[in-house]
Amino acid sequence: MSLLEKLGQDPQRSMQRFLRGLGLFIIGACFIFLGLYQSHIWQIIGIVILAIGCLLAIYGYLGLFANRLYHIFNRTKP
Repeated sequence: MSLLEKLGQDPQRSMQRFLRGLGLFIIGACFIFLGLYQSHIWQIIGIVILAIGCLLAIYGYLGLFANRLYHIFNRTKP
């Protein structure tokens, strides 16, 4: 099984991962802004959540991109 086929085998799950990562990114950004007015601990928690969200969103987007690229390379010619 090629790498593109393995990464892009389930685009719905990749989209869920991307959206969850985006949600975590937004929550992390909110914690960072909360830390401006409250304790700096909120900013540290926000940075950690933001980093996890970024990694999850990148992994999900990579799966979506791999699926699209796999289908472009394996098109049958009429």
